[in-house]
Amino acid sequence: MTEPCDLTALEARRLIGRKSLSPVELLESCLARTAATNPKLNAMVALDTERARAAAQQAEAAVMAGGELGLLHGLPVGIKDLEETEGLRTTYGSPIFADHVPAADAGAVARIRAAGGIVFGKTNTPEFGLGANTRNRVYGATGNPFDNTRSAAGSSGGSAAALAVGMAPLCSGSDTGGSLRNPAAFCGILGYRPSPGLVANEKRAHGWTPLSVLGPMARNVPDACLLLAAMASDDARDPLAYTLHARPVRGEPALFHPPRGIDLATLKLAFSEDLGEAPTEGIVRRAFQRRVAAISPLFRAAEAAHPDCRGGDEAFEVLRAQAMLTAHAEKVRTRPQDCGPNIIANVEEGLRYSLADAARAAQLQTRIYRDFQLFFARHDVLVTPAITVSPRGWRELYPKEIDGQATRTYFHWLALAYYVTLTGHPAVSLPMGVDERGMPFGLQIVGPRGGDAFVLGVAAALEAALAGDASFGRPVPDLAKLGAMADIGKMDGFLGFD
Repeated sequence: MTEPCDLTALEARRLIGRKSLSPVELLESCLARTAATNPKLNAMVALDTERARAAAQQAEAAVMAGGELGLLHGLPVGIKDLEETEGLRTTYGSPIFADHVPAADAGAVARIRAAGGIVFGKTNTPEFGLGANTRNRVYGATGNPFDNTRSAAGSSGGSAAALAVGMAPLCSGSDTGGSLRNPAAFCGILGYRPSPGLVANEKRAHGWTPLSVLGPMARNVPDACLLLAAMASDDARDPLAYTLHARPVRGEPALFHPPRGIDLATLKLAFSEDLGEAPTEGIVRRAFQRRVAAISPLFRAAEAAHPDCRGGDEAFEVLRAQAMLTAHAEKVRTRPQDCGPNIIANVEEGLRYSLADAARAAQLQTRIYRDFQLFFARHDVLVTPAITVSPRGWRELYPKEIDGQATRTYFHWLALAYYVTLTGHPAVSLPMGVDERGMPFGLQIVGPRGGDAFVLGVAAALEAALAGDASFGRPVPDLAKLGAMADIGKMDGFLGFD
């Protein structure tokens, strides 16, 4: 018998609307699953149980009264611990904010609540979201639902792990170098990076940069579209935000829920193992090749091709460092003892760059962006692996080498994601089975500029085409196997970075 917490968000919302599922019942199911699995994963790090139960009771009363219900009415939602939640501890994974309780919700959180979502907990993140291994000195490490000695990636690792095991039907996330896409790939769920500004973010210190975005995470495409529809909004506090009346792309209106119907047989597919530049592990290349062979016949045409991403590492390193200096230089200067290795490395790196370096980075970014436009004039869809390595142990802070090739920085292993970040193009990580080690594999699907509805429609069409395929469908963690594993909090190195 399916537990309520294992229902898709869309199905749970339909049942709530039909008075066939109580929001109270759904929340209690999510809380029970959290109690059973969180000791193994450390994905959900702060619960707001009392207020969530009160909200669920109010949601049930509204259903029974027959009033108008929001998109997310009665659905429990996990919120990444980088996003402020009124009255609920928000630490950013930093000892500096270990006791911080915000007085107001972040804009995206407020929109989730306004749509009827029930915020019941915070999901773990690396310190200030820096790095793709979810570890910090406040809450400790988050484990992978398929093997809790391995990394859940990050920085939205807590959200991805929580979704994979059914702690919540929906979770929020954010993405600079792949923080929505990387953990989705590692944990077998879906992470969507929207076009910059689609989900307004009033907290970005550099308001005009397209690097950092907020976005939805879910177990399938329709659920992600549901959450995106609630999160998307115009907000004058965000210089990049725009209204929902975006232009049509590839003949489809820019609407997000339900996903657009896309005929894959009309589209030209391009595929690339490494975008020409990214150090990519052999096990990932082989898994990708098998998936390309499976999906290519679904398209009008398919060929190996990619945009010119040369200079992408340099551009991302410098542009990212600018934002890191603004956000964290003062913390490192005044409270170095409370800062982890990633934040210190970011600030030290940023201080080495000159204005000439920044000018060159902006020039490289612009050239790569313009080549993406030429590329998408010839191709409709680009697919790559979502991440360059199969999940490794979480004790390894980051991969220092990939198949014998040394990495440039602690985030170089995210290159397949951050080359796309530089351009502002929308991208999704779609779960597609497991690799040779039995760990989840994510397919990155990239679309044309502004093509959010189009990219999600392509992902939905691929998801539907592969439904029921044990090799390429969404992998599901074995909860009994997970339950037999040691509690992650008892493992050496759990708290901190040693």
